[in-house]
Amino acid sequence: MDTTLKIRIGYGLGPLAARLDRQLLGHIVDTLEALRFDSLWVSERVNNETLDPMVVMTFAIARTERLKVGPAVMVVPGRNPVLLAKSLASLDHLSGGRVLPAFGLGIANTAEHQAFGVEKRERSAWFEEALPLLRRLWSGESITHRGERFQLDDVRVLPTPAQDPFEVWMGGASEPELRRAGRLSDGWLPSFSPPAAVESGIAIVNQAAADAGREIDDEHFGVLIPYLHGEVPEQLNTLVRTRHPDAALDDIVARSPADLVRLIGDHVSIGASKFVVFGLDAPSDWDHHLGELAETALPLQN
Repeated sequence: MDTTLKIRIGYGLGPLAARLDRQLLGHIVDTLEALRFDSLWVSERVNNETLDPMVVMTFAIARTERLKVGPAVMVVPGRNPVLLAKSLASLDHLSGGRVLPAFGLGIANTAEHQAFGVEKRERSAWFEEALPLLRRLWSGESITHRGERFQLDDVRVLPTPAQDPFEVWMGGASEPELRRAGRLSDGWLPSFSPPAAVESGIAIVNQAAADAGREIDDEHFGVLIPYLHGEVPEQLNTLVRTRHPDAALDDIVARSPADLVRLIGDHVSIGASKFVVFGLDAPSDWDHHLGELAETALPLQN
């Protein structure tokens, strides 16, 4: 395993956030902090029971001193960029720099598009204008902007984020998404991807960054690794076959701590170093589950 990369391992609630009450969520957050997981990640799905990521991130920050938080991923098209910049800057300020912004266009789902009020064909253009504007707003300077979607006159967002720069990660797997990540992001965090696809994706992201006169830090490539306790649902099999027809399920989904360690090692060998264990089904015993993962996977952190 490449020890020159700074390996970090976080935990993603994913669809599990739909089943959590205050007491259990608090216990999970406290346990992640105590075991020294690097971060907690929450998916954004407006049209199901999953808890809102901004609410969960705020809840987690208020209970912890070192745990980082991030959305996996937060949808930008449809959100007011000034208000989004304000919310994330405020949370980063109060947390002492523990917020990991990760943005995307949102899933290919009509109900989700309706929730954000942006048609599918408009999402990319909205994103392309909003993300650079968010970065300008986080500078704390007075911003005037004249764009197709946003017009601002002398708008300032204060306080600024504690982190400087406030680095933005992006997901995505298609070539247009990868090239957008290279042009606009500070890091790439794909999901449901085997090592071979991640390796080729890193090359595309880096080339797009170079074409735009930019450079992505070698430390800023990661992977969300799905983790499953029970039987593999057909929906997951279909997703894997659709995205990566030549890949084996075992190259994408971990079903034991040993699987997770193997997949992390496989991804580190091709240049990824930041990982999120993305729970797909609820464990019968959260303490055992998180303790087992910590015992086997967290020693990989350096």
